[in-house]
Amino acid sequence: MKIDEACVSCIINQSVKVANAINANKTLSHELTSTVEELSKKFSRENTPPEIAAYVYERMAQVANKKDLYAEVKEHSTQKAKSFLPFLYEKLKTTSTPLYTATKIAVAGNVIDLAAEVEFDLEEELEKIFEREFAHNDFALFEERLKSAKNIVVLGDNAGEHIFDYLFIETLQKLYPEGEYYYFVRGMPIINDVTFKEAKEAGFDTLCHLIDSGVDTPGFAYTRATHEAKNFFDEADLVISKGMGNYESLTPSHRDNIFFLLKVKCNVVANSLGKSVGDIICKLQ
Repeated sequence: MKIDEACVSCIINQSVKVANAINANKTLSHELTSTVEELSKKFSRENTPPEIAAYVYERMAQVANKKDLYAEVKEHSTQKAKSFLPFLYEKLKTTSTPLYTATKIAVAGNVIDLAAEVEFDLEEELEKIFEREFAHNDFALFEERLKSAKNIVVLGDNAGEHIFDYLFIETLQKLYPEGEYYYFVRGMPIINDVTFKEAKEAGFDTLCHLIDSGVDTPGFAYTRATHEAKNFFDEADLVISKGMGNYESLTPSHRDNIFFLLKVKCNVVANSLGKSVGDIICKLQ
């Protein structure tokens, strides 16, 4: 997806979120916002929103003299997500449709998004997610493709959300034990996206193949990925793409058999999908 005019104001507004996250004083807050406003004048309309965000956040990190702008927030999101694990494991234990339940759990975690135009409450989302239908529903196709897939790539999105991804992959392994599972994370801190550090702390390195994609964007930008990550992505029988950033980066993509799992959190993505903000999506590309 190419950047839309609405994306520009959204990215500028993210400077305020960054200032709040790092408890910036008035001077630093102003410098962050003015820096992003100046950068916005030169945004290329040929780039995707995640590609634009990459260099905007790099510049904000330089201004704030802080490598990982959301380090503390990511830790808080992770601990909050972990607090729901007993409830979610009980759901998985008692359900008659474990794949459907695990997929809904994976989508519910997608509300943890600090770059979104609209924010949602995780606890409220978990209360409703199991009764909600997918606004775009390719779940039957998803289930069918999983039966024959031998190599499955899961593109991670946000920290905190990755805790729910762990349950998701764990369930996939139980249902389809012949598959090899690869969990892709960002190559460096960008917004609140999950990196190798958070994923390893959560145990992904012993759960499945944990892959540092090498990308510095809040979405899997294929051209920025490592050679290894590109090979796994290209050769996978199935790619499961979590969240809006990965959707924006992979629409379009050179390959098929990509399933997008996400919560719609902005009007630009809503328009792209022909859906509404707040909808949940299970879509085959």
